[in-house]
Amino acid sequence: MSTIINKWLGGALMFTLFSTQTAISQDPEKNTLTLTDVWKKAATYNRQLQMQYLRVQSMDEQTKSARDERLPEIKANGVYARVSNLAIYEDGLLNSPTQYPVVHGYYQFGADAYLNVYNGGKTTREIKVRQTETALAQEQKNLTAAEIRYKAAAIYLDIYRGRMYEKVMLQDIAEREKELEEIRQLNKNGVVLKSDLLRAELKLSKQKMTLLEIRNGILISNQRLNIMIGQPDSTDNMVAPDTLVLPVRTYEDYLADAYEHSFAFKISEKETALSELKLKDVKSNILPKVGLYAEYAYTYPQILFYPYSIALYGLGQVGVKAGVPISAFYQNKHRKQEAKINLQRQEIEHADTKDQVRQEVKSAYLRYTEAITRIDVANNNIIQAKENFRIVNNTYFNQLSLLTDLLDAETQLLQSRFDLTTAQVTAQLQYYQLLKATGNL
Repeated sequence: MSTIINKWLGGALMFTLFSTQTAISQDPEKNTLTLTDVWKKAATYNRQLQMQYLRVQSMDEQTKSARDERLPEIKANGVYARVSNLAIYEDGLLNSPTQYPVVHGYYQFGADAYLNVYNGGKTTREIKVRQTETALAQEQKNLTAAEIRYKAAAIYLDIYRGRMYEKVMLQDIAEREKELEEIRQLNKNGVVLKSDLLRAELKLSKQKMTLLEIRNGILISNQRLNIMIGQPDSTDNMVAPDTLVLPVRTYEDYLADAYEHSFAFKISEKETALSELKLKDVKSNILPKVGLYAEYAYTYPQILFYPYSIALYGLGQVGVKAGVPISAFYQNKHRKQEAKINLQRQEIEHADTKDQVRQEVKSAYLRYTEAITRIDVANNNIIQAKENFRIVNNTYFNQLSLLTDLLDAETQLLQSRFDLTTAQVTAQLQYYQLLKATGNL
């Protein structure tokens, strides 16, 4: 009964695996991608980056708008009104007034201009603030781009790892099927027990189930990559890892590079600069404001100066406007103190960011060198596992060892092959993590 169940399970798994493999192999949309291709497409199609691009453009327009504040303010205005008769209440408000006729039509049109000469340096600082905010938005965009590239690399390498796992597992399944046939023949000849045959069948069924899980993982990662780079979900991406770069620089070199190029560090610098500009702006609230102005208008009738005239007249003036905000001397005290506190907080945050960058670089560097070492260890483990499997395989079929020993040797060999792929992918990903930490990804 158990043999029938195992055969049914194995058949069901083979049907599922065959269906999955057919769906992949018959996919009409095959796409060979390098990691550089993925990064280029992500930079074009990723929605998070598109939002960052638009934000930078918006901040650039704000900078141009701040520069426009240096230009004179010019206004045109006009007034038209109907004027009632002049009512004079000679006997009080409760009695009828005497009506004096006036000119009922009144209109005025003209223009005025104001040019800011000095306002405590606020216009200049506003331009610097907008420029700093634009630079900050640019660094935030760069940070987002680096994070997207790292995320894309992780998904890309995950697909590669899955395909390598699939290749190793298919090879192992083919070997296990040959081995199972040999065990069946030995069982027919009464050389091995029925339990050995059942264990071998169970092991093969588990391997096929693992293969199904690996293929499903590839499909999931493949869809995630397609979404990130703007491709249809049906596109089957064929990938290959970049050449692994061995570390030839010291930790101190990477750290110095991070202090110069790290996006997080640059963002913190820009935020500190904004706090400094805010403090200077608050301090300038007590400074005088000086500007040039000019205005000219046509008015009808002339009732501004005596003697009055029922005629159109034109009047203009030009001069200097100056003012000192006296109330700011006592109202600005707490605002200035608040700005100082915010600057101190931002300086502490900048120092904390520097510590975080140093910690991230140290961690990435150590993990990367560790992953490189792990590749050498994995290669040695494969050599040892192969030799161990060869010895146990010969002793089992010569009736000198148990099936459990053979299954353990097979598992160790398979795991060592998986470990090598994992070590290679991890080393590559840790290298990109190191590049991201130093601002070079």
